[in-house]
Amino acid sequence: MKKINIIKKNDEFTRIIKNNRSFKSKYFIIYVEKTEEEIYHFGLSVGKKVGNAVTRNKEKRRIKSILDKFIFKKGFNCIIIVKREIVDKSFKEMEEDLIFAIKKLDIIKESKDEEKKY
Repeated sequence: MKKINIIKKNDEFTRIIKNNRSFKSKYFIIYVEKTEEEIYHFGLSVGKKVGNAVTRNKEKRRIKSILDKFIFKKGFNCIIIVKREIVDKSFKEMEEDLIFAIKKLDIIKESKDEEKKY
């Protein structure tokens, strides 16, 4: 995930969370805000209840690696909040749940695996 696609400011997180409905899955709470911009943004939030800093950063890296497998539509901001149930789950379980959620929200344009086929 490129730096330009990351939300870091607290006021942006707050605005998106307060003004939009949430989509809840087993391990994530996701907020999506439609925008008129020609780019998309993701914000990741992993609370202290998930674990120490090393654990939280590991979960963020895992989520970013899942998101990098897709090409997304333009014009949205997305906040992904990780639930504490994710701590002892495998990468495969986490990946299945996140892919199900982002497909349900209809923000995927295509998979990068499909793009590589000749």
